Amino acid sequence: MEPDLKGKYVLVTPAKNEEKNLPEVSKSVIGQKLKPELWVIVDDGSTDGTSSILEDLQASYSWIQSIRLPPRPRDITFHYSYVCKQGFDYALEYCRKNDIELEYIGLLDADTVLEENYFGKLLIEFEKDNSLGIASGGIYYDIGGKLSREVTTKHLPRGTGRIWRKECFLETGGYQVEPSPDSISNIKALRRGWRLMQCTDVVQIQKRKTSAADGLWHGYIKNGWMAYYLGKNPFIALLNVLYYSLKSPHYTGAAYFWGYFGSAIRWEKKIQDSEIRAYYRNQRFVESLSTISGIFSRNSGEAWEREQ
Repeated sequence: MEPDLKGKYVLVTPAKNEEKNLPEVSKSVIGQKLKPELWVIVDDGSTDGTSSILEDLQASYSWIQSIRLPPRPRDITFHYSYVCKQGFDYALEYCRKNDIELEYIGLLDADTVLEENYFGKLLIEFEKDNSLGIASGGIYYDIGGKLSREVTTKHLPRGTGRIWRKECFLETGGYQVEPSPDSISNIKALRRGWRLMQCTDVVQIQKRKTSAADGLWHGYIKNGWMAYYLGKNPFIALLNVLYYSLKSPHYTGAAYFWGYFGSAIRWEKKIQDSEIRAYYRNQRFVESLSTISGIFSRNSGEAWEREQ
């Protein structure tokens, strides 16, 4: 039997009631050609069989650890980032106490299945470019036996399956307990001279659509609220409404509209981080044109497909 090859990275996964997805997700991590030094799975108060699955994983693999948080309602705003941060704090402290060297820090959602050399391919990109701070693969969905890629801004890493260079992670303040922590991390990295990358040929298959954990309607209301909270330009928000309205299911546009502009009408509070507010307030017109172009390209059948 060949020895496990380990990469100098740790991986954190938040999980809440994921007994359906976790076996396949864990199989894909365990089967990685380049395994993590440590995989921390944060059980967010699951009430199904998630805890039992985690106990079996810990008993079988010394490099898998789990921590359990008290039960709370599922929430993709502040609570999600809080759960993730508990995992990152635990992982960094565990590595410090056990003299584990690490150069990279990763995040993987519990509904995402990876190709077998996912992390190996990403770490090659980091080795080639010392200025690369954050990278991810592309997100795909299995639709009738074909893989269809979710088309997004090409250079921006996705939230799940992302890897930070450790220096970048620490320099940008770690994982922020804020809504849309991945966007915040991206912005802070860019403003400090780090490069970002989404490697669309590196495949991660998401078992449910982004923002769908609590249903798409509620998910997109929260997405609209998060855009408002971060201080995104209203014009950019309207472009997002147009984009979501043009794709199926069309009601996500209305949900996003209500999340953003309903919050504006109620004068709800916004993020206090002046760096983030300034970034979104000063988004340039050329970025708006890029968004418009993306709307029509995404709805012209550009989504990349390939046979499994």
